[in-house]
Amino acid sequence: MSQTPRHVFYERVNELLAEAGFDAWLEQLCRPHYSQKGRGSIAPGRYFRMLMVGDFEEIDSQRGIAWRCADSLSLKSFLGCQPHEATPEHSSLTRITSRLPLEIYREVFAFVLQLVHAHGLLKGKTLGVDSTTLEANAAMKSIVRKDSGDDWEAHLKKLAAAEGIEIQSRADAARFDKQRAKQGQKKCSNDDWQSPSDPDARITKMKDGSTHLAYKAENAVDLDTGAITAAEIYHANQADSATLEDTLTFAVGQIAEIAGEPLCQEVVADKGYLKNETLPVISDIGTGLRTYISEPLVPQGRTWADKPAEQRDAFRANHRRIRSERGKRLLRRRGEVVERTFAHLCETGGRRRTWLRGLTKVTKRYQVLALSHNLGLILRNLCGAAKPRAFTLVLSLYASLLATRRNLRFVCQAQPAIPRPKLAFSQTTLAS
Repeated sequence: MSQTPRHVFYERVNELLAEAGFDAWLEQLCRPHYSQKGRGSIAPGRYFRMLMVGDFEEIDSQRGIAWRCADSLSLKSFLGCQPHEATPEHSSLTRITSRLPLEIYREVFAFVLQLVHAHGLLKGKTLGVDSTTLEANAAMKSIVRKDSGDDWEAHLKKLAAAEGIEIQSRADAARFDKQRAKQGQKKCSNDDWQSPSDPDARITKMKDGSTHLAYKAENAVDLDTGAITAAEIYHANQADSATLEDTLTFAVGQIAEIAGEPLCQEVVADKGYLKNETLPVISDIGTGLRTYISEPLVPQGRTWADKPAEQRDAFRANHRRIRSERGKRLLRRRGEVVERTFAHLCETGGRRRTWLRGLTKVTKRYQVLALSHNLGLILRNLCGAAKPRAFTLVLSLYASLLATRRNLRFVCQAQPAIPRPKLAFSQTTLAS
């Protein structure tokens, strides 16, 4: 089989990982989770590279990742496969995802974050935090009652029978359900309902106003460089203020471990994260964090008579900071940088809907998505593009500029210089 040129982008990724000793380190890390007998399994480095391909190529399904890797000689080379060798199938990705614990994915995420720090792309002083919703791989029409296991139609029949109404068809059930909705009696609470296929998914309202089963993704981002320092998945019905402490504790601790010293000093978030009980706790994380959290409008004002003094002091300090020039600048910066990570991960990355089920599996996949984003930051710094498609555009633009320059040089050499015309003035003209 003929040897085709490899994709330069993936060559750069392999060079970056090889210099850091990624494969040997990962083999040692995953050794306890692989059997020492029997047929050799898929190398963990190849498995994580296949997931990276899905992120770089914006492929959201494991079947699509397996097909893309099998179809491309360049990606076979990236995975360490020979041209005649078969690449792993999508079922292998599913088995390995279930086999490796979540701690392995966190270690790989920390490994890539250490590479980011080694390339000078992790400052760690100011962190921005925000969250978004990810649609789960479960349908609202399949939810069942937690107490009885009845689906929606069976539950409606019981309610109708209690009111003396007989339901004989699905159309009757739909009319009865619509009538209950008009009367304000239709409620769909996470306390009473769950999905039988994905019990970890929660009923929530999405950004577009529709109601779906979903998860909540939360990022802690370095506002100076855009590097993701923590990427966590929570239940969709958990408030932002309830998950902020866990996300910041993980991010601050990881940055301190990588840098060898505590670097985090400030945290910036929107008004959904503001809570009186949370502010003093956040201020004590690490060596102490200064908060820049927007305040929701409270028309009646705030009273502190029945609240601890530490909550009052923390709130007033935050109030002063967000009204300073630096506070306003940081809040604007948070909106630019943190929202951009969600645009790359969820919108262009094709992860607004997750195809895995269960909080742990969704977290595993989101960790790989975040570390691929961080690898892209390094590659953008090294070769000007964070994804292979963008790298191809950069190369084509550079090639077109070189071709234009070469053509101009050829034209200038082919045509002789036109002499400047000499003006002849007569004596009469000069005299006049």
